[in-house]
Parts: sequence; structure tokens; C-alpha cells
Amino acid sequence: MTPSNTGTGRSGAGDTAVLAELQRLRESIDNIDAAVVHMLAERFKCTQQVGHLKAEHQLPPADPDREAQQIARLRALAESAHLDPAFAEKLLNFIVAEVIRHHERIADEVVTGDGADTADAAGVSQAAG
Repeated sequence: MTPSNTGTGRSGAGDTAVLAELQRLRESIDNIDAAVVHMLAERFKCTQQVGHLKAEHQLPPADPDREAQQIARLRALAESAHLDPAFAEKLLNFIVAEVIRHHERIADEVVTGDGADTADAAGVSQAAG
């Protein structure tokens, strides 16, 4: 990396230390991103099971009461973690929308008799439960 693409705009003896710290921080970010992806995959595996259970018992794909509880819970967790609660809510809403879409797909499969598990290739299905 050159000083112009590191954001420092300086050159000199301190650059090596700055670049090393930047690299260390970026490696931490990469590890966290990987953990987030794996945690989301686990969450989606659980919500896929919820989708099948709902479909088998003719329950609606969406559960507005559960969603509201989850939003309130996640906002409180975000506040305690010093994360913007509005951001946390937007993230959960995005995930919930995907969950509902997959629950609807599973319900359609049950209605049409297509019992094949057609989970996304990535193993991601639904999220809110």
C-alpha cells in the first residue's frame, strides 16, 4: 500500500507502523465478517425448521407479534452494545422479510405437494422464526 491509498497522505518512518495496524484491524474485521455469516447461516437453518413446522400446521408465514417482540428486544440489545438501534432494526427487518419469503415458499411446497427441500444453494432460508 502506498500512503495515498491508506488515507494517511503522509510518508515517512511512521507509515510502517500505521500500515501494520491497519492490516491488523482489517484482519479482525474480516474475522468478524466471517463469524457474522456463519451465525446468520445457523439462524437461517433454525428458521427453515420453523417454516416447515408452520407449513405442516397451516400457520401463517408471518407473525407480526413475534416480529414486534424481536424488534424491541434487538433495539434494547443494540443500545446496550452501543450500536445504533435504528440500524439494528433495519437489519432485523431485512432478515425478517427474507424469512417470510422463504416461509411462503415452504408453505407453497406443502400445498402443491412438492416435498423436496429446495433451500437456497447457500443454505440460507429464513430468519425471524
